[in-house]
Amino acid sequence: RGTSSDQRPKRPLTAYFRFVMDNRPAFKEKNPEASNTELIKKLASAWKELPASQKQVYEEAKKTDWKRYGEQLAAYKAQLTPAQAAALKEERRKQLARRRSIRAKRELNLLGKPKRARSGFNIFLSENFPETEGNSPVAKLKKLFDMWQKMSASQKQPYLQLAEDDKVRYKNEMKSWEAKMIQLGREDLVRSKKQRLKKKPAETAKQTEKAKASSGGKKAKLKKSEE
Repeated sequence: RGTSSDQRPKRPLTAYFRFVMDNRPAFKEKNPEASNTELIKKLASAWKELPASQKQVYEEAKKTDWKRYGEQLAAYKAQLTPAQAAALKEERRKQLARRRSIRAKRELNLLGKPKRARSGFNIFLSENFPETEGNSPVAKLKKLFDMWQKMSASQKQPYLQLAEDDKVRYKNEMKSWEAKMIQLGREDLVRSKKQRLKKKPAETAKQTEKAKASSGGKKAKLKKSEE
């Protein structure tokens, strides 16, 4: 209680990011119409062309900050109770998991992974959300959910049919996308392989149990024959 990862000393910047922070304002002034992406490209190019002697200045600053960071981190950890240390470790684990998940989703978007098939309710929601009255998105969502619950089977049928069509679209697009991923050497993104990997541990466990059972039976038979 009373301690969070926000109080943990911040990791120092790398030499490159120090250079970016120092020079970004000047680059922005020289290129006022450039987008953030264009500015970063210009700064990255300037860093590559920077003489080693000038890069060394940023490297030395980084080393000094890392030394200070090590001292601050040691002092921070020393004042934690075991329970606080465990709680912060768990918080850190969740943060890293979230970051990995975001990076994975971003990569899949860049690779053009097809969007999942929508449910009938999701199609109904997307069609009616803009025109629905409500003080907030949550209020509008609740109103539409109540409307969907009260709709008859015949009223829902067009949306459910569209959902079935979308399943076919998703299945076909995923088949083509996974074939493309295999060609690119990204078998790790193919679902069938993931399913096989999930099944293997369970199958191995079953095989082990069978082997134990059969070996137990053999031992019992041997004992009887010896008697």
